[in-house]
Amino acid sequence: MADRPVILADGRALQAQRHEVTIAEWNACHDQGGCTLALRTRPDQDPATTPATGLSHVDVQEYIAWINDVTGGGFRLPTAPEWDAMAASVLPEHADPLFTGPSLTWASSYLTEGLAPRALKPQGSFSTSPEGIADLDGSVWEWTQDCYAGASQGIDPARCPAFFVGGEHLAAMSYLIRDPARGGCAVGTPPAHLGMRLVRDAN
Repeated sequence: MADRPVILADGRALQAQRHEVTIAEWNACHDQGGCTLALRTRPDQDPATTPATGLSHVDVQEYIAWINDVTGGGFRLPTAPEWDAMAASVLPEHADPLFTGPSLTWASSYLTEGLAPRALKPQGSFSTSPEGIADLDGSVWEWTQDCYAGASQGIDPARCPAFFVGGEHLAAMSYLIRDPARGGCAVGTPPAHLGMRLVRDAN
């Protein structure tokens, strides 16, 4: 876990993993029968330091069930506001739109998004927050537990069609998508990679 908890606006303390779940950690779940998907590494990748990517929201739920069964740790995905709070110190402020006309919103998005690197790099390759959380500004977009349709609409999370992911910009992905380049994106330009970082409520 990171060095210090994140203190949220409502006063709650949230512990977060220092790094995203790695390929080696993911494959431990697979080897023990908890995760259906097995991940492979390229020859130039170290599974112990390479983030696990190509994960759907369904895949992630398997890992969470397994890790909590093994550790009893109370791990979960962050909410979208919690992820934003974790990343606030390392992500730049949203750029002012270049075009204010509603019909040209797409142009502003096209020119102000896509600034983050898209190559998958080892953990620790990007910024670290004051709490010790690394790579929130990297190329891996991280699943959250918040349904794109919104809990206020009374949708059961188990039946949610798309979830928000934390990254360079606001994005929402279908719960079944593993490759965002192929599956598209409900909001914003497609993320480069889909992965996960777990949190738990601090005692």
